Amino acid sequence: MRRGEVGVCTVVAAFLDRIEAANPAVNAIVSLRPRGELLAEAAAMERAGLSGRLAGVPVAVKDLVATKGLRTTYGSPLFADHVPLADDLVAARLKAAGAIIIGKTNTPEWGHGSHTFNPVFGATRNPYDLARSAGGSSGGAAAALAARMVPLADGSDMMGSLRNPAGFCNVYGFRPSWGLVPQDAVGDTFLATMATEGPMARSPEDLALLLSVLAGPNPEVPFGRPSEDYGARFGDGLTGKRIGWLADWGGAYPVEPGILETCEAALKVFEGLGAVVEPVAPPFPAEALWSSWVTLRAMLNAGAKEELARDPAKRALTKPESLWEIDQGAGLTAAEVHAASVTRSRWYKRAARLFRDYDALALPTAQVWPFPVEWRWPEEISGRRMDTYHRWMEVVVPVSLIGLPCLALPAGFSDGGLPMGLQIFGPTGSDAAILGMGHAYHQATDWPNRRPPVL
Repeated sequence: MRRGEVGVCTVVAAFLDRIEAANPAVNAIVSLRPRGELLAEAAAMERAGLSGRLAGVPVAVKDLVATKGLRTTYGSPLFADHVPLADDLVAARLKAAGAIIIGKTNTPEWGHGSHTFNPVFGATRNPYDLARSAGGSSGGAAAALAARMVPLADGSDMMGSLRNPAGFCNVYGFRPSWGLVPQDAVGDTFLATMATEGPMARSPEDLALLLSVLAGPNPEVPFGRPSEDYGARFGDGLTGKRIGWLADWGGAYPVEPGILETCEAALKVFEGLGAVVEPVAPPFPAEALWSSWVTLRAMLNAGAKEELARDPAKRALTKPESLWEIDQGAGLTAAEVHAASVTRSRWYKRAARLFRDYDALALPTAQVWPFPVEWRWPEEISGRRMDTYHRWMEVVVPVSLIGLPCLALPAGFSDGGLPMGLQIFGPTGSDAAILGMGHAYHQATDWPNRRPPVL
């Protein structure tokens, strides 16, 4: 587009054609803007000239991000007709970079649960098997990427929401070091240090591009991190890199058959490129991590969404999983929250010491293969009952609890053709290094293009 070899209108029209063909079956893109309006915007951009890192690139924004003048529902019937008067930071930065916002990507109600369905738009289906889940809460983004309806996508991740759907849909998702992509200056910005926005794409190169747009301090919130060149380590290669394989955390995490083997096959690729991969014994009690996680998560949800549970009319229109989070948090004591934060602090210290010996640690992106789209959530894994709506994705908690940079990369497929992913994560601030490791792996595999979905 910058060289004038193809026009912005041509590009936007091509993606709209693809959405028209694929989205009815997948249901990843919601609140799509009118075609004529989008093409008029593209034409105006062509006349004015392209400026910005994403100039002319059509993007759909996750429906948890407020977009000025474009319906934003949060997946909730309470906001089914909500049209914001201002952009959230992510949307504002995308627009400032020249991106054309074409619509939104589907998400679970309030982003709760790693399965994308809600009473406003229904369920998003997996492009590799339309009877299966695309994951969540960035399931719409992952499915849209896999089905070639968008070239890039933003997502958010409190509990694996950039990683689980990336693994389910054979694309890449990157959870940056916490604070690298700043929060909006809304509500609490001091205690809420677990959720983050981040990029999704079909290659680490595109992740780095989008991250360069999303990252950088917001002076209105604390704990910001400076931006950097996220592609700076793409030429490093993997020779001598040390990766610790945590597998199922010593059996603490039940995992469906075939997942660990698929991830180990992906790790063999790293070994073939010169890395050293070693099994690592569980470095911290899994149950302590889980207890800390559910306590802090419930505390934050109760603080941010208490009105949904208090108001009888709103409570009646709120999903039970969200109400469970709020009700759990409302009953916590200060001592319980403090104890959970101490556990979190101890795990950060232990992980930092592990990274003296390893450049990265590895885990699966999920404990189950993409499951039937009609389910609310998997209630059992390999004979073990799940005691909460999100226990089945416990494998993401070690990263989320302490805000480490983590790349979800495609690991391969089941015998039945379902995708699975691998998490590789490093110490705080190692974002460029982790992306560089992913780039070397991608050069050797390119799963998203080697095996795209057939729709």
